[in-house]
Amino acid sequence: MRSRSARALSPLIVMAALAAAACGAGSPDTLLTGSSSPSPTSTASTSPAARTTPTTPAACAPASSPAPSSGTSSSGSSVSGPGGSGSGSATVGTGAYSQSGGSASKSGQTITAAASDESGVLVNESGELNLTGVAVTTTGASTSSDDSSFYGLDAGVLALNGSTITESGGSVTTSGDGANAIFAYGSGSSVTATGVTASATGQYAHGVMASGGGSITATDLTVSTTGGSGAAVATDRGGGTITVNGGTFRTSGGNSPGIYSTGTITAKDATFDATGAEAAVIEGSNSITVTDSQLTGAVNRGVMIYQSMSGDAQGSAGVFTDTGGSLTALAGPILYVTNTTATINLAGVTLRGSSGVLLDAAAGQWGSSGSNGGQATVNAACQTLSGSVDVDAISTAILNLTDGSSLSGTIDSAGTAKSVTLSLDGTSRWTVTGTSYLTVLSDSAGISGSTVTNIVGNGHTVYYTSSANPSLGGETYTLAGGGTLTPA
Repeated sequence: MRSRSARALSPLIVMAALAAAACGAGSPDTLLTGSSSPSPTSTASTSPAARTTPTTPAACAPASSPAPSSGTSSSGSSVSGPGGSGSGSATVGTGAYSQSGGSASKSGQTITAAASDESGVLVNESGELNLTGVAVTTTGASTSSDDSSFYGLDAGVLALNGSTITESGGSVTTSGDGANAIFAYGSGSSVTATGVTASATGQYAHGVMASGGGSITATDLTVSTTGGSGAAVATDRGGGTITVNGGTFRTSGGNSPGIYSTGTITAKDATFDATGAEAAVIEGSNSITVTDSQLTGAVNRGVMIYQSMSGDAQGSAGVFTDTGGSLTALAGPILYVTNTTATINLAGVTLRGSSGVLLDAAAGQWGSSGSNGGQATVNAACQTLSGSVDVDAISTAILNLTDGSSLSGTIDSAGTAKSVTLSLDGTSRWTVTGTSYLTVLSDSAGISGSTVTNIVGNGHTVYYTSSANPSLGGETYTLAGGGTLTPA
């Protein structure tokens, strides 16, 4: 993710409480964190300790959507943001410690780099390096923000072209613009970092980043970024896979979300706090999966799913899955979908927000006017939802509530949506707080005669489209608690 001034990001907000008591805390399970990369030398890498964390019961997990693959795009685009094509050759800088092939280990050393485009540690051509308690510090800036985001140029610790780095303890500190802290570029390249403190203070400098199909496993890291357009965890052009187990990730710069995905990013038992941007952003057909973690976004929205049309991320089918833990938006909607199709799976998450908007599916600043709406599907299991569902004239929303889920708020109160569908199972309910409009209502378990038992109307009117609901027969129904369900 480079400078994103042309497509500034923003955080979302949903207000809610914990899931229904019936969904309560599940039995603990043990998570073995980290990955077992073979040690390149006789010095064994430190394996992460087992950790026990609470999980949401399987019955409460929403139907999972397959994580979309990050497609390919033409190379050479100079627009901002991570993700997309992995085509082209990596731009390779220098390294204060540089290794091409072979195996090596370092322990307890201090490595410094000061020149432009100079990494502290650079491992290339299928090299294997084990670092234990090593302090890496770089002060030089990148001469190209694209090459920094696409290939890791000037990164503090960099694995390239099939190389593997195992890093236990120690620190990585960078201060130059474009100087990402920990980076993996290229298929077969990987970094496994455990107990590392990473800090990046320059502009468009990220904490943990992968591109071109690289992968990173980050266990119990403490990561901070302070510059603009510098996510704590991110992928860029060509995508990548990042697995986060535990740790704390904080960002304070503008347009610097906690997580920015143009690939596949998963996190468990971690804390993400973004004071200048969204908690999480997905661009294109990519995914973020979060379990038992705390996410906070302070600006604009909590979570944004979009397609920037920059060429950095292909496709338009983002997937955000959040189970347990919390998601807090300190401004704007909790969930924002624009210029893309999004699937949002929520199960037992504590949702907090101050704007009163749960979901906003609408056209924004990206895409072609008239065809850049948001097409959102929200699957909620054992989930408490609160706030309005706002949908504009070129956007759609599908809300599926199961396993004791509840929604308190309005749905399309302006009556402008292209289409809105609400599906309730027999254990879930909607408490209406104002006039609402539905295109389709699927609620066979809640309709008895001329009464709807699991929609609490509070004296309000819910309008439905007769032609899209033949089973309702164009009739008017009485809602529990007063109010009516009536054809528009």
